[in-house]
Amino acid sequence: MDKKLLIIMNPRSGTMRANKHLTEIVEVFVEQGYLPTTLVTTKQGDGTEYVKEYGAGQDLILCIGGDGTFNEVASGIVESGLRIPVGYIPAGSTNDFANSLGLSRDVILNAKGIAHGEKKPIDLGSFNGRPFSYIASFGAFTKASYATPQSIKNSLGHLAYILEGVKEGLTALASLKPIRMSIEADGVLYEGDYLLGAVSNSTSIAGILTLKREYVDMSDGLFELLLIQMPKDLLELTELLHMISLQNFYESNLITFVNAKEFHIKADKDLSWTLDGEYQEGAEDIVIRNMHNAIDLVMKKKEPVIIESVWKGREIRYE
Repeated sequence: MDKKLLIIMNPRSGTMRANKHLTEIVEVFVEQGYLPTTLVTTKQGDGTEYVKEYGAGQDLILCIGGDGTFNEVASGIVESGLRIPVGYIPAGSTNDFANSLGLSRDVILNAKGIAHGEKKPIDLGSFNGRPFSYIASFGAFTKASYATPQSIKNSLGHLAYILEGVKEGLTALASLKPIRMSIEADGVLYEGDYLLGAVSNSTSIAGILTLKREYVDMSDGLFELLLIQMPKDLLELTELLHMISLQNFYESNLITFVNAKEFHIKADKDLSWTLDGEYQEGAEDIVIRNMHNAIDLVMKKKEPVIIESVWKGREIRYE
């Protein structure tokens, strides 16, 4: 065994279903010539510190936990300057980031995919210097991930986020308190009163809103900016609720949806943000940057798709 593997596991993630498979996960990698070391997080920030302290010399870091745990591991890699491939076995309640990557919910199948996988460079983000994996958001629905107690997340899973998000969103709609903000995206200025906003590299926002996959490329050096305007009257409110129910964000005048690599934001310093499901204190001046191909994610190799065509004959594509 000449390959070193550092496993960083959050035993409290989600319903803790990954815990009972740890021995099997280790066996998968031992069979592929890895010598594993397993570290268990006990408090927030442990994942980042583990990478900084024990990451050097590793051939692979395996993260087992939710999106917040992956955020910590990715932050550790960026902050330490290490270029170590990372594998991710999602075990959280929502796993927005994992869903965007198309990762399997089957723990052992995912482990085997990583053990036999290939590296794919992906983008990360920077929020005033703090790294994040896939989303920086504010407003309605976005507080649910850190406001929902862990015990409820564990018992209700993804439903807990939906219930908390809907409750929060309806409260925001009922109170009709606009969030005034200006955002400059690659030199273009957007100003208005907003209900929700997100700078993301994900097809899923707050576990509730879903973007079409053709609009999200996690390795293109760009982030997607989604802004939902505060409705001015009952007609706009009805349109907004209809849009959310249909998951259609692309044909409404209440929606701004653009791509950019850098965002300069003017906002209320008391406005709370969410980074990858974790609380982030606000600021009057915020700079969000795309860190292009910041880490190498090890994923299952793409299988060739054989396509028979009467016009072109036999084609082999990777999809």
